[in-house]
Amino acid sequence: MKRIMILLLGMIMVSAANAQTLDSYIQEAENNNPEIQAFELRYNISKEKIEEADALPNTELSAGVFVSEPETRTGAQKARFSVKQMLPWFGTITARENYASSLAQVDYLDIAITKRKLHLSVFQSYYQLFAIKEKQKVLDENIQLLKTYERLALTSVEVGKASAVDVLRLQIRQNELEENRLVLEHEYHAERTKFNNLLNREGSIAIELVDSLPIYEPTEIEQSVLEVHPELEKYDRLYESVTQSELLNQKEANPNLGFGLDYIPVADRAGMNLSDNGKDIVMPMVSLSIPIFNNKYKSKTVQNELRQEEINAQKANRRNLLETVLSDAINSREAARIKYDTQLKNLERANDAEEILIKNYETGTIDFNDVLDIQELQLKFQMNGIEAVKNYYEQMSIINYVTNQ
Repeated sequence: MKRIMILLLGMIMVSAANAQTLDSYIQEAENNNPEIQAFELRYNISKEKIEEADALPNTELSAGVFVSEPETRTGAQKARFSVKQMLPWFGTITARENYASSLAQVDYLDIAITKRKLHLSVFQSYYQLFAIKEKQKVLDENIQLLKTYERLALTSVEVGKASAVDVLRLQIRQNELEENRLVLEHEYHAERTKFNNLLNREGSIAIELVDSLPIYEPTEIEQSVLEVHPELEKYDRLYESVTQSELLNQKEANPNLGFGLDYIPVADRAGMNLSDNGKDIVMPMVSLSIPIFNNKYKSKTVQNELRQEEINAQKANRRNLLETVLSDAINSREAARIKYDTQLKNLERANDAEEILIKNYETGTIDFNDVLDIQELQLKFQMNGIEAVKNYYEQMSIINYVTNQ
C-alpha cells in the first residue's frame, strides 16, 4: 500500500509539472499568436460598429438664390435656405444596436474557437517532441547495450566461442540504430521549429519537456458536454443575429419621419407703407417617407427564415462531426492505453530472456543471434510503448478540445 501511495503521488506530481509547463507555453502562444490577435482586432471593430449603429441620417442643408425674384405683397423674395433631418421609426436605432451587438458576439466566439485550436496544436506538437526525445534516449541506451554485447563477442572470439561474423553483425546493428538516432534528431529540430512557430518565436529556442507522462485510467465523458462547445454556441449566436436582423428589417419597413425648416428672406417694398413690409418667411415642415413598394423587406424576411434553417442544419451537422471526433478519440485513447500495457508486459518478458542469455554467457555458452533477436524485440517494445503514450496524450488533447475538460 505504501508503494502504491508513493507511485500515485509521483504520478500526480509529474502530471502537475506537465500541466504547469504546458500552461506557460499555452499562455505564451495565446499572447503572441497573430491569428488570435487578428480575431481580437475584428472583435474590436465589431464593438465599434455598435457605436456606429446609433447614427442618424445626414442632416440636409440647402441654399438657393432667386435669379428672377418673385414679387409678393410684402416684398420680393431674395433667396431660400432649408434644413431637414430625417428620423428612423421608433425603436429602429435600438434594433440596429442589438443587431450589431449580436454580430460582435459571433466574432468573440471566433476568438474562443481559435484559442482552442491553438491549444490542440500546441499540445500535439509538445507530445510529438516528447516522443522523439524518448525514442532518442531508448536508441542511445540500446546502442550502449550493443557495445556491451560487442565486447562480450570479442572476448568470446578470443576464446573460440564465437565468430567474427557475430561481432560484425553487432556492429552493423549499432550502425542502424545510430542512423535512426540521427534521423530522429532532424525530426526533433523540425518539430521544435513548428512548436516555436505556434508560439510565434524564434524556431531554435529550446523546449523544456517533462521526464515522463503517466498513463492512467480515464474518467467517463458524457456527450452532453458538447452543448457548451464554442463551435456549437457560435451557431446559436448566428441564429440570434438573424433574429435581430429580422427585427431590424421590420423596423426599417416602417415610415421615416422628417422635420425641417425653410427660411426665405424678403426685401422691403420701396415707397409703400404696409404691415409686415419686408417680413421674412419662416416655414417649419414635417415629412413622411413611406415604403409603399416594400417587396425588399418581404424578401429579406424570407431570406432570414431560410438563413435560420440553414444555421440549424449546419449546427446539427457540426454536432454530429464533433460527436464522431469525440467517440473516435475516446476509442483511440483506450486502444493506446491497452497497447501500452501490452508493450510493458512484453518488455518484461524480453528482459527476462536477456537475463537468461547473460547467465548462459557466465556458464560459457551464448548465441549472439539470440542476443540480436532479443535486443530487436526490446527496442520494438520500447518504441511501441513510447508511441502508445504519445497517442494516448494526443487523443486526450482532442478530447479536451471537444469537451474543454
